[in-house]
Amino acid sequence: MLDVLEQYSKITIQCHDNPDADAIGAGYGLYCYFKEKGKDVRLIYAGRAEITKSNLKLLVEKLNIPIEYVADTKDLFLEGILVTVDCQYGAGNVTYIAAEDVAIIDHHRVEIENVEKSIINSSLGSCSTLVWQLLGREGYEISDANGVGTALYYGLFTDTNQFTEMRNPLDRDARDMLPHDAGLVNMLKNCNLSLSELEIAGIAMLRYSFNEEYGFAVIKAQPCDPNILGLISDFLLQVDKIMSCVVYNELNDGYKISVRSCSREVNASELAAFLTEGIGSGGGHLEKAGGFISQKLYRQKYGSKHAEAYFNGRMVEYFENFELIYAGEYEADVTTMEKYQKKSLPIGFVKADEILPLGTPITVRTLEGDIDITIEEDLYIIIGVKGEVYPNRREKFERAYKVLDKKYVYEECVISNDYVPTIKNRVNGRTLQLTDYAGVCVPTGNVQIYARPLEKGVKIFTAWDKEKYMLGKPGDYLVVRTDDFHDVYVVEEKIFGKTYGKIEE
Repeated sequence: MLDVLEQYSKITIQCHDNPDADAIGAGYGLYCYFKEKGKDVRLIYAGRAEITKSNLKLLVEKLNIPIEYVADTKDLFLEGILVTVDCQYGAGNVTYIAAEDVAIIDHHRVEIENVEKSIINSSLGSCSTLVWQLLGREGYEISDANGVGTALYYGLFTDTNQFTEMRNPLDRDARDMLPHDAGLVNMLKNCNLSLSELEIAGIAMLRYSFNEEYGFAVIKAQPCDPNILGLISDFLLQVDKIMSCVVYNELNDGYKISVRSCSREVNASELAAFLTEGIGSGGGHLEKAGGFISQKLYRQKYGSKHAEAYFNGRMVEYFENFELIYAGEYEADVTTMEKYQKKSLPIGFVKADEILPLGTPITVRTLEGDIDITIEEDLYIIIGVKGEVYPNRREKFERAYKVLDKKYVYEECVISNDYVPTIKNRVNGRTLQLTDYAGVCVPTGNVQIYARPLEKGVKIFTAWDKEKYMLGKPGDYLVVRTDDFHDVYVVEEKIFGKTYGKIEE
């Protein structure tokens, strides 16, 4: 994408109106990149007012970010190419400026579909992450000599509510790898909120809606910094009866939400995804998450329905839609299930103690999230056909799989290679590509399962993890191993037919 933009000698980068730290950071990253390429480049924003928030003014001042406010755009025509960052050309949150050509770099849900030069990744938590990825692909070395590292880091920090709402492993990679001025970031943290925003938080908490049956609360706040939503939701969980909550405010182009949970039966990241399904994007961590709902998509699907009614109704729907299964206590009715065995598809495996010493605490990072485990002698790590990663014990592995004398090639063994799983040594911080150490194995056919399609969603607390559940949606398959009725898990509908074959008896 960036090499296409490099064809233009004049490049204007436009942030959305009333730009936040993410728009400024992402825009500044692109500005420095094109400046080093010898381009005539500007970084601008428009709208009704100039930047007033103290943390943003400090960010611009300390890093010498050359962002310009364009007050009058009526008769303006830009030569070369105009690149809208953290927004989409023609959308409601960015002032229209006529230009010779246009491009989009954004991480929100697609709103504008007629701009050919667009790169939009709505699975990312920030536009700063997307720019970090694009710069990396071009071999651009991000240092903090010019402040780019700090600008991108702080943009990611603010747009993911202090890293609590990261929903993509690339966000976590950017957080871990971006060089930054920790002292300046701390300074920016401590001047983020104004007295008026403090008042917004206080007023919002007086107007809560509480559902006693399911123990959740819903609160609407006035327009404010996204971190205020997180502050309110964190406070709500300190109330004895509230186990989960959603706090939202209305923006020009949609709704920003903050989700919290202190119940192991409610994964905040998954709840945020449920609330924004089909109309936005959401995700984050087990206890803290967030998201955004597009006003355009919301109106298309729900018309004039009041947002508070939507959130309360959707929360009730969430609790009523899922059955809880605790594998250690579960008694499966296999008379309602069919018998299957795994097809001989090659998958990856890693013998954990061949990578790192016994007892080493590690984080396995995958597209589905982070898994914290410790290196043990009989621990095997399996890389499935979807790129998912899960642990296995030697006894079960040797019974279920046959090792092949073949080189493991990730792209050939998975359906999607959007993200290559990694291992991070939590002692020294070093990150390793899991696939560099993987061998190839195939199912032996010795292990068989019972399975049935789900008619209702389930949350399964597996024998491996009693604190985090595995989510199953209608159409996915509930699976029980024939040799261990307490080994219960879920296989996605689109994966099941490719990986399991029915046993005809």
